[in-house]
Amino acid sequence: MTITQGSTALLTDHYELTMLQAALAAGTAHRRTTFELFGRKLPEGRRYGVVAGVGRALDAIERFHFDDATLAVLSDERIVDEPTLAWLADFRFTGDVRGYGEGEAYFPGSPLLVVEAPFAEAVLLETVLLSIYNHDSAIAGAASRMTGVAEGRPCIEMGSRRTHEEAAVAAARAAYVAGFEATSNLAARARYGVPSTGTSAHAFTLLHDSEADAFRAQVDSLGVGTSLLVDTYDVAEAVRLGVEVAGTDLGAVRLDSGDLGVLAVDVRRQLDSLGATGTRIIVTSDLDEFAIASLASAPVDGYGVGTRLVTGSGHPTSAFVYKLVAREADDGTMVPVAKRSANKLSVGGSKRAARRLQDGTAVAEVIAVGADPTPEAGTEDRLLQRDLVLGGEVVGRESLEDARARHAAARAELPVTARSLSRGEPVVPTVYETATDRA
Repeated sequence: MTITQGSTALLTDHYELTMLQAALAAGTAHRRTTFELFGRKLPEGRRYGVVAGVGRALDAIERFHFDDATLAVLSDERIVDEPTLAWLADFRFTGDVRGYGEGEAYFPGSPLLVVEAPFAEAVLLETVLLSIYNHDSAIAGAASRMTGVAEGRPCIEMGSRRTHEEAAVAAARAAYVAGFEATSNLAARARYGVPSTGTSAHAFTLLHDSEADAFRAQVDSLGVGTSLLVDTYDVAEAVRLGVEVAGTDLGAVRLDSGDLGVLAVDVRRQLDSLGATGTRIIVTSDLDEFAIASLASAPVDGYGVGTRLVTGSGHPTSAFVYKLVAREADDGTMVPVAKRSANKLSVGGSKRAARRLQDGTAVAEVIAVGADPTPEAGTEDRLLQRDLVLGGEVVGRESLEDARARHAAARAELPVTARSLSRGEPVVPTVYETATDRA
């Protein structure tokens, strides 16, 4: 069950409301418009991006309304004038939204979200949509790199104490979309159903008179399948005590410091010599995708990742923008518009996108203006956008399991170089297709 929160209407920038006020006064607020959310480039060094936050964005759109308390803030602080307050009091989003499914891969220019609505409605959603997509996609992008190099070994998200308390919940959700198995965060479990896990910290061991007493208390309470933290004092002695207390069916031991690769080899050898051949070794301690990759040959069974994950592993934002690409002309037709300033060029016109595949492998991100892309001979186009909101009603909500499956499938069809951790260009090029190209 999802636990809902209050109005999202003030999760916005001041100038969204001043633009609304000026447009209402000018008579242009009700012009039909098309806005697109996209990134001009991938975070530096990344080969692909991952879309996350779609479900949270749909929740935010549903809860974007101006109740009495919200209107009182705008009135008391004189943010907007009385006619604008009256308009906001009746606000409900009535437009259409389509976009990439959650978990999908993306590339420069990918129209991840297309919002078609009167200007007054579409412009108000800009900040909250960018906030959600920029954060969640950054986390999912990092998580995908980590699960990719983990090669099937489970990854656990455990970064709650390293970021803002609400960002921690969103990060746990985004990491799960990109293949993490569980989180330490209980709010993520309560709101989104992300599996949670956890056993004990060093404080639990230090609380007891001896390490053996601590292990005994944990095993008595949680069973022999628990995971014992074995690096509070001496690792080898702790492993010996752990098997002595729990027996050879001990679930796992956790290493949280030192040279993890060397320690894992030593601990595996010791566990096997004690007959605990099925006991797993979990490693934590400031891991990122590079550290996980370096442990590929070590006898490690799982990873706990915190700080680097919840900060996007060096890229805490996806640098997405939300731009007006078409507007209604005086004759009622929709005309393309685009920003033309240096280094911030945009492509005008409403767009459709497809992943172009050849023998099941992606070869291009095709973005067509005004229509679906036209497949080339010998290739197959997989359309990427789906309806999310129609006439103001959410129609595209789906489960996190669906998003996880989509991500696994999307990553599997990328070229093998997508999993490389070396810096490089996107693994597939972005190709624009216009009406002239289709003629």
